[in-house]
Amino acid sequence: MVDRLVNSEVNARRMANVEQCFGKMGEPLAQFGRVLVGEGVLVKMCRKKPKQRQFFLFNDILVYGNIVISKKRYNKQRILRLEGVQVEDLEDDGAQKYGWIIKTPAKSFAVYAATETEKREWMLHIERCVSDLLERGNKQAATAHAAVWIPDGEATKCMVCGKTQFNLVQRRHHCRSCGRVVCGSCSSKSFRIDNVNKKPVRVCDHCFDSLSTTTPGQEGSEAKTGNRLHHEDSSSDSEDETNNSGRSSNESRPTFYREDVQQPNV
Repeated sequence: MVDRLVNSEVNARRMANVEQCFGKMGEPLAQFGRVLVGEGVLVKMCRKKPKQRQFFLFNDILVYGNIVISKKRYNKQRILRLEGVQVEDLEDDGAQKYGWIIKTPAKSFAVYAATETEKREWMLHIERCVSDLLERGNKQAATAHAAVWIPDGEATKCMVCGKTQFNLVQRRHHCRSCGRVVCGSCSSKSFRIDNVNKKPVRVCDHCFDSLSTTTPGQEGSEAKTGNRLHHEDSSSDSEDETNNSGRSSNESRPTFYREDVQQPNV
């Protein structure tokens, strides 16, 4: 199905519609050989709480953005190249069901579908697209992926020292290496993690000691405190500012445009 859609008029219309929904602030998506494989709403686990995001799966990239007007207007476009993507299943945990992790070198996060069937459809199509891309495009899969950040609400106190209680004065920070929620005192240093950022990023003291040992003499590793790291934390999850949580029961199911993938049993 994807091969038949390549450079077809129907695929061109679909991609033009996606570009139009993101408006002038979004990057152009039309490209020779690119096919829109599927689209739909997923709940993305953000730093502060779960929020709806519109996802578009192409045969070489995964695009998502904030929902302004459903099926008409999106913003804060994010593009993930599939050669760097890896998916990992998540077991159901209480109210959090039908989820999986999307791993990339620069950022990793959990998403949730509305049903088990939708989850399997998404995971199957993503994995198939990644496999096809690596096989046909002579591309190399990513060897390192960013840590998944633990949501703020799951930590009332520092996950390193176990003593500092978070409040208006004691802010939460995230270690870019392990993803844990830590206090400022336990994350006063930074280290360059190449797949995350070419500049030093905030890490907890435990990870700094470990990284300094395994990567001795790395240029750019340094101790940092105060305003620079504070600013870094507050801007790192800027696409999560729009408040859309949950998915209504009448929200349409995801649409997939390829038919050569065996669908999961309902």
